Amino acid sequence: MNRCPWGDDPLLIEYHDKEWGTQVHDERLHFEFLVLETMQAGLNWALILKKRNNFKKALNNFKPEIIVKYKQDKINELFKDSGIIRNKLKLNSIINNAKCFLEVQKEFKTFNKYIWSFVNNKVIHNKWKDSSDVPVTTKISDNLAKDLKKRGFKFLGSTTVYAHMQSIGMVNDHLTRCFRWKELQK
Repeated sequence: MNRCPWGDDPLLIEYHDKEWGTQVHDERLHFEFLVLETMQAGLNWALILKKRNNFKKALNNFKPEIIVKYKQDKINELFKDSGIIRNKLKLNSIINNAKCFLEVQKEFKTFNKYIWSFVNNKVIHNKWKDSSDVPVTTKISDNLAKDLKKRGFKFLGSTTVYAHMQSIGMVNDHLTRCFRWKELQK
């Protein structure tokens, strides 16, 4: 079976085969991926996947409506949790981004409606032959990152946003020889 050359970590393979590039329209899952992408900045994705369940427990199943109510004692608890990434700026940005996420939901009815509007509600199916062909940013990710920043989101620059777009299936960046590329054409 041909797949994108992501290495041999079982968590990465499972994520590649079942999640990466699959369209996301669920609000909670949108926020989960935003959190995970934020935490991944400067780190590797395998580490984030290994800590994903810990994040889920620590962050109330990625529910922004709960996260926005975190008080200092909960934040202090997060800073002590060795099961997650304990970066103060990133953890504070999650609380901030939860507020921003809820504001976007209020304005657009759903975050899904907002984010998918940047690709006119259609997946961009790229035709990359080699990993080196896959960009780390695009004009769309630049514009989306700029708009998120304008709305107050933190730690979501164009590179992180493009990784998010890949995660939630806004773009299909599986290599054309990968079995998932064809599966996601449907």
